[in-house]
Amino acid sequence: MHRVEHVMGFPVSLRVDDEGDFAAAADSVYAWLREVDERFSPFKAGSEVSCYGRGELERHELSADLVEVLDLCEHYRVATDGAFDVRLPGRGLDPCAVVKGWSVQRAADLLRAAGARRFVLNAGGDVVAAGGPWRVGVRHPEHADKLCTVLELTDGAVATSARYERGDHIIDGRTGRPATGLLSMTVVAPTLTEADSVATAAFAMGAEGVGWAASQNGCEVFAVDGGGQVLRTEGFPVAAQSAAAA
Repeated sequence: MHRVEHVMGFPVSLRVDDEGDFAAAADSVYAWLREVDERFSPFKAGSEVSCYGRGELERHELSADLVEVLDLCEHYRVATDGAFDVRLPGRGLDPCAVVKGWSVQRAADLLRAAGARRFVLNAGGDVVAAGGPWRVGVRHPEHADKLCTVLELTDGAVATSARYERGDHIIDGRTGRPATGLLSMTVVAPTLTEADSVATAAFAMGAEGVGWAASQNGCEVFAVDGGGQVLRTEGFPVAAQSAAAA
């Protein structure tokens, strides 16, 4: 089964290679992601995130899901000494950097609960894979028609933070200015919650984020610094020639 829908501002593709009918599971995946967009988008005035950001909800009135997301945001704020911060001066509360990976990982968990064992869920280039190996290409940060690496995932997730899609959208919370020092940061981790959060947090830290990301439990890193130099951890899973393409 292969299905693609546009959700949360980017294409989300799902491929399930197991035998059986997973149409209902796919429906649940996309319904969940649409629900997340309605509840957690800072760009929707009526979302729970927007209401909380405006002070219309108290912490004790929040859903368990939003509390979990905010706790993750605080974890990475503390871990990066403030470089990663979803509450920047002059801006409203924006937890998107955590919400995307967290919500897509939850969607993958729905697939597993429905019995899927071999699948790949790709949300705007950030991927959760199961039952591989799957090949995942990482776009070159300076050349849209090229890849800078291809990795192999069996069970796990990969996320990349860069400025090529949305420009200087990642802010270093310590300075209030766009993050500098890296062109791209790719992180492989057991879950997309971790991979996406660590990639964004590390990018916000700049060059020092490479070592920080590599020190996070279960994370492997492929980064391109401001000078175009590749920095890669020894365990980063470079693809084998025989793996299936995601």
